[in-house]
Amino acid sequence: MAGAVFGFTGVAASAFGAHALKAHLEPEALAVFDTAARYQILHALALLGSSWAAQQWPGRSARASAVLFGAGIVLFSGSLYALSLSGVRLFGAVTPIGGVLLLLGWLALGLAAYRDGPA
Repeated sequence: MAGAVFGFTGVAASAFGAHALKAHLEPEALAVFDTAARYQILHALALLGSSWAAQQWPGRSARASAVLFGAGIVLFSGSLYALSLSGVRLFGAVTPIGGVLLLLGWLALGLAAYRDGPA
């Protein structure tokens, strides 16, 4: 369910940025907003993949990947949305933490496939 919600809101944010924000944000801020939406949509799909993996390969790694992707989306994309809309540079300090969580999500998913996947 979280993957579907993140996917839906990512597409909505992308459309909002392309249409409603285009006239209100500087090109640099709009590019940051677009990056947030793109990564949100991409990792919503990864979260759906993690959910499938957790059903196919029950184990901590697959479940951990889903948690890491969810938290990474919130921190990475959320901080970029906040930065682009507010201009407060402090939000950018949170972005790398979200990025690390996304990377760890991919590692956990790979580990689940390696440990628990088909032989």
